[in-house]
Amino acid sequence: MTPPIEDDVAEPSEPETLTLPLDAWHRAHGARMVEFAGYYMPIQYDGIIAEHLWTRTSAGLFDVSHMGQLLISGDNVAAALETLVPGDISALKPGRTRYSLLLDEHGGILDDLMITNVDPDWYLVVNGATKWDDIAHLRENLADEITLNHQEDRALLALQGPKAVDALARILPGVEAMVFMQSATFDWNGHTLGVGRQGYTGEDGFEISLPGEIAADFADALVAQPEVRPVGLGARDSLRLEAGLPLYGHDIDTETTPIAADLGFAISKRRREEGGFPGAERILMEREQGAILKRVGLTVEGRQPVREGGLVLDDEGDEIGRVTSGGFSPSLEVPIAMAYVPTAMAEAGTRITLSQRGKIFHGIVTAMPFVPHNYVRKGV
Repeated sequence: MTPPIEDDVAEPSEPETLTLPLDAWHRAHGARMVEFAGYYMPIQYDGIIAEHLWTRTSAGLFDVSHMGQLLISGDNVAAALETLVPGDISALKPGRTRYSLLLDEHGGILDDLMITNVDPDWYLVVNGATKWDDIAHLRENLADEITLNHQEDRALLALQGPKAVDALARILPGVEAMVFMQSATFDWNGHTLGVGRQGYTGEDGFEISLPGEIAADFADALVAQPEVRPVGLGARDSLRLEAGLPLYGHDIDTETTPIAADLGFAISKRRREEGGFPGAERILMEREQGAILKRVGLTVEGRQPVREGGLVLDDEGDEIGRVTSGGFSPSLEVPIAMAYVPTAMAEAGTRITLSQRGKIFHGIVTAMPFVPHNYVRKGV
């Protein structure tokens, strides 16, 4: 038998790392680029702590164009989405946004997402690392008459911080009248921009969807404002951790339910009463009886953070939970973390034993957010 000619066998290749519309802009502004969710993205510019604190006190500009922007159109879209998420989408008024969860049949979380009524269509923002799976799931489960348009030609920027509104209002007058989770369209140099007053830092701020070809010009206009500096993924992660916001693939995944993840607020009152969403029986039972584990915040004693993968131990040293996010809080100057612990140990003030690389740490269950949210919920 003739042996195979190995030279003719192609080696499997790694997926190509893609670039986003602002790639050159980030590099020109001194960003250190890393691979994230299949794209080159800025991890930092001037340093994670400096960028974090600037966002908490002024305004940070984030590029989140890796996330999936989906426009869904057709008849009865809201009712169709309600077969996949536990939110009351039908009650969502035009120009309003709702946080929700894409669930599998067992009640596990496939992704968390934002859903906006942009009447007559529906605009979804899903996580970059899961967007292709999400698109496939939506296309498989929505009726053929419903159209899903992946807006790959658009960029997505987030301007976050207490002075974000001052900076953006000079460029897009009228945004100052918006409130948290409200969306509107604005014209800038003949282009239509979709703006929502929300974000992923716990601060007031905005997310701006815009054509990719004008992203650099719009970013230039923003950083020309004295309040605004570009901020990378590193500070985005420490900001969302302080805000108690979960990161998909780390703090939530298909092994966690909304109740275990402490995201029960995403199950609207009507849906709790009627059910009809994936995993409803399990989720509603957990809501009444409690999940086995629950996501909690931890303040860790000492100065060394306990990071993702750290273990939660019982008095005998056996593993009973796991740290899913952890780091040093620049705002509080203490180590903080999120972890899943037995529900009986989830009450604030409970002392928790942790293990990381063979070293024992101690933490205290702490109510989240660690740093209070500063959302603008009423007109100003």
